[in-house]
Amino acid sequence: MPKEYRTIREVAGPLMMVSDVENVKYDELGEIELRDGETRRCKVLEIDGNNALVQLFDSAAGINLADSKIRFLGRSMQLPVSPDMLSRVFDGLGNPIDDGPALIPEKRLDINGTPMNPAARNYPQEFIQTGISAIDGLNTLVRGQKLPIFSASGLPHAQLAAQIARQATVRGKNEQFAVVFAAMGITFEESNYFINSFKETGAIDRTVMFVNLANDPAIERIATPRMALTAAEYLAFDLGMHVLVIMTDITNYADALREVSAARKEVPGRRGYPGYMYTDLATLYERAGRLRGKDGSITLIPILTMPEDDKTHPIPDLTGYITEGQIILSRELYRKGVTPPIDVLPSLSRLKDKGIGEGRTRKDHSATMNQLFAAYARGKDARELMVILGEAALTDMDKKYAEFAEAFEKEYVSQGYEANRSIEETLDIGWRLLHILPRSELKRIKDETLDEYYDKQ
Repeated sequence: MPKEYRTIREVAGPLMMVSDVENVKYDELGEIELRDGETRRCKVLEIDGNNALVQLFDSAAGINLADSKIRFLGRSMQLPVSPDMLSRVFDGLGNPIDDGPALIPEKRLDINGTPMNPAARNYPQEFIQTGISAIDGLNTLVRGQKLPIFSASGLPHAQLAAQIARQATVRGKNEQFAVVFAAMGITFEESNYFINSFKETGAIDRTVMFVNLANDPAIERIATPRMALTAAEYLAFDLGMHVLVIMTDITNYADALREVSAARKEVPGRRGYPGYMYTDLATLYERAGRLRGKDGSITLIPILTMPEDDKTHPIPDLTGYITEGQIILSRELYRKGVTPPIDVLPSLSRLKDKGIGEGRTRKDHSATMNQLFAAYARGKDARELMVILGEAALTDMDKKYAEFAEAFEKEYVSQGYEANRSIEETLDIGWRLLHILPRSELKRIKDETLDEYYDKQ
C-alpha cells in the first residue's frame, strides 16, 4: 500500500510542493485525495532532498492544504494495451471517451518507451501510397520514415491529415496500415471532424485515436504523443502491424512544454521555449522506424503550424533537423484554390529515391520526378517575369513553361480531399503535362524512356 503524506506545503497554479517524502522518484505518478474523497492525478517534476515538486493533471481548485493527502504510486505513467484498441477513441491520458467498454489490457507499457538501438534499425525503403500526387510522385513517403507537414494557421492541414490516414497503403502486399492518430490542443469541432471523417469512410476500424482538447491541461498534452507512440510500438513490434502515426499539432505540444517550463521557472531558450526542446522532440520522433527481426514498422507524420508562417521558428527548425524532410503547405496556393496546397519546390523527402523505381513504383518515376521539378521551377520563374515585365517580354519557350506551371498546379497538385490516385495515375498525369513542352526540352529523361512513355501519350 503506497504511503500517504499530509505534508502538502504550497500550491501555485498547476504546481504543488510536498515535503518530507521518502524514496519518491522523478516522473513518478501520484494521487491527491481531497477531503470529500475526490482524487486527482499528478506527476513528480522535481526532487530536491525530501521535497517533491509535482504537477497536477487537473485543476488545483478546491485543494485545501490541511485536509488533502497525497500518495505516490511507485511507477511512471503507463498505457494499458490490447488488440481491441483499434477502432477506439481515447483522451490524452489513455482513458476511453467513445462510450465503449473499458479496455481489458493485455499488458501495461511505460509511455516513455524503450530507445531503439540504432544498430538494430532497418533502412526505410518500401513505398507508401498516400493517393496524393504531390507526395507520391514528387516527395515520396517510405515505410519507417519521419516526414512532417509544415502548415500555418488557417491552412487545411486537418483535411490533409485525415486524407492520408484514410488512404495510406503499402502496395502489392495486401497490407493495410493501422493508423494511430494523436490530436493535441485541438478544438471540439476539429475533434468531431476527425472522428466523423474516420467513421464515415470506415477508416476508424483500423485507427486508434488519442484526442487532447484545447481546454485540457498542458501536462496531458505532453503525455498525448507518448501515449500514441506507445500504442504504435505495441501494434508494430508486438502484433507485427504496419503503423502510420499522425500527430497534430506539434506546435500546441511545444507550447505546453513551454508553459510547464515557465511554471518551473527554468531558464528559457529561443522564443521562451525550453533549451531541451530539441532533445524532447527527438525522443518522440526517433521512436519511428523499422527494427531488424520484427515484421512491423512505425511511419511518422507530425503536423505543425508554423507561427507567422516562419520556417525559421524554433519548432519547424528543430523538427527539420530531426526528421527526413518536410511537406510544406503554401498560403499562396491555398488562395488560388489549389487543394491540397502543397508547395512542391521547398518540400523534400530525403528518402524518396529509396522507395521508387522498377519493382517499387515504376521505372520512369525517378526521371519524370526530376523533370517535373525542373519544369515547374522554370515555369514559376517565367510567371514572375511576366508579372514584372509583361507577357511581351517572354520568349515563346518561357510562355510554354508558364503554361506548364499553371497546368501543373491545377491538374497535378490540386486533386481535392476525396481523390485517391494510384501511383500509375500520378505518373500518367505527369507525362500528360510534360506534353505541353517540346521533347527537346526534356533533358532530364533518357531517350529510351521518352520513346516508351512520351511518344505514347
